[in-house]
Amino acid sequence: MLKIHLMSSLWNNFCNLYCTKLLIMKLLKPIFYLLSISLFLACGSYSNTTSKANLVKEEPVVIANKALEYEIIIIDIGFTSYLNSIARPMSYHSQTYLQNKNRNYVAVWNNRAQNTQRYDSSIYENVIDYDLNVDYGLEVNYKLYWYFKFAEEKYKMRLNY
Repeated sequence: MLKIHLMSSLWNNFCNLYCTKLLIMKLLKPIFYLLSISLFLACGSYSNTTSKANLVKEEPVVIANKALEYEIIIIDIGFTSYLNSIARPMSYHSQTYLQNKNRNYVAVWNNRAQNTQRYDSSIYENVIDYDLNVDYGLEVNYKLYWYFKFAEEKYKMRLNY
């Protein structure tokens, strides 16, 4: 009798634990579904807010020297923020340094713009008319230099050799 009583008590304990486990699982299942749905909705709403932030229209950068009647308009998306955040201050490089760099960059750029069979014409759309004998001033040379740096990074290319 003691064995039977002990067995029945073990059986009762087992049944109680099993029933408790089933009850917990039944309660956890809806909680899991609710958490999954909330996580899904939270991620979806996050992506919507970031895409709206990316829709802000970026103004083109104008490089101009009114005295020389010279103007370049850069419409490449991302250049304005690159110029404001990554480019060094205008006084960092001398005008001579920027002119020398731009001379090389323009030569490579124009070579690629004229060679549409070998290079992507959507990147090199226009030839840049950069006269080596004209003093365009610090601001024009600064913005042109940083545009070349921006284009190298964005399009993963090298313009200097």
